[in-house]
Amino acid sequence: MQVLRRRVLDRLFTQTRGLCLDHRSRRSKPGLLVDVDGVLLRGRSVIPAARRVFQRLQDAAGHFRLPVVFVTNAGSCLRHNKAQQLSDMLGIKVTPDQVLLSHGPLQMFQSFHEKCVLVSGQGPVADIAQDLGFTNVITIDQLREQHPLLDMVDHNRRPSVTVTPQEKRRIEAVILFGEPIRWETNLQLLMDVLLTNGNPASPHCLNMSTQLPVLACNTDLLWLADAPSPRLGHGVFMLCLESVFWKLAGQRLRYEAVMGKPSLLTYQHAELVIRQQTANQGWDTPVTNLYAIGDNLMTDVYGANSYNRYLKQQLAAPAAKALAQGRGTEWRAAPLQVEGQLATPSATQCHSILVCTGVFNPDAALPIEQGTADAELMEPDYIVEDVEAAIDLIFQKEGFDL
Repeated sequence: MQVLRRRVLDRLFTQTRGLCLDHRSRRSKPGLLVDVDGVLLRGRSVIPAARRVFQRLQDAAGHFRLPVVFVTNAGSCLRHNKAQQLSDMLGIKVTPDQVLLSHGPLQMFQSFHEKCVLVSGQGPVADIAQDLGFTNVITIDQLREQHPLLDMVDHNRRPSVTVTPQEKRRIEAVILFGEPIRWETNLQLLMDVLLTNGNPASPHCLNMSTQLPVLACNTDLLWLADAPSPRLGHGVFMLCLESVFWKLAGQRLRYEAVMGKPSLLTYQHAELVIRQQTANQGWDTPVTNLYAIGDNLMTDVYGANSYNRYLKQQLAAPAAKALAQGRGTEWRAAPLQVEGQLATPSATQCHSILVCTGVFNPDAALPIEQGTADAELMEPDYIVEDVEAAIDLIFQKEGFDL
């Protein structure tokens, strides 16, 4: 890791300010994939450089001068709410179709939309699921009400009288949107559902031959808010769930799909959104260069570099199925049920740019995430001070008239 740290620090890039944007060029425009927490916002505050540069990125009519997608692992809100938050804080107009939340790709999993799905997370999780196309949703709180004898950790929440569980439809899949409020309740009820094949009123079966499909969003271990150090994210909750499942069932918890950065599926979806923006704006030349700006080595940089590797594989062998997200990772490429909706990417490269306003600290030791691997995928192409320096760098490299 020390070798990786030296390589990362060697990539620090000093960039002058004051570049102006020219959107008149008919050349292929670069596409921007921009993280939110730690890049644009820090907790409830906007990072000043973000407000400055995004006001420069829009013309007098409020239109972006190039395709931009805000790719965030946040998942506890609806897309239009996040777009409104960004609009208010950055002082620009952000539309919902420019925002890709960690659960965004779920709208393509149409084979699950009519199944009975249990959703875990916080915020309006039922509304989020329904907005994505799911028609038969049950939340952890609703499941707890139906089976009040299952949640027993908090003595104050235990039923005071004997209650008969309600007979309900069998749960057919589980969706993990994000970190929940009561981890003990969510862990217990998720285990009850997984170890009974969707019938939590039944006894656990510890030698199952099949497992319910689990769709997981956002594997972030850490994220930056107002506190001086990063906070634990949904990835930590997933580690807890995986550990308990391993201890009880004696096997690894399998995921039908994992989305949110650094998953390949999220970058494929983001590139699709870039293509849609390009077509909607009437820009004739397809986007070939993507730039992913983020603050986290293990999600933003790892994900962008993995997608860049995937694009190279597609160019080298377009008829072959590309490997998932790089050697040494467990996450796979897009499941069969969504491949047809993604189409062939127009992008040929995805460059990773790391900013120093969030999780990444150039003066601190690099974190170690065991079990994932390629160290080279955690090496950013560029490190800059903030998002303004990142976008200035992009326009300099692309050679636009400034």
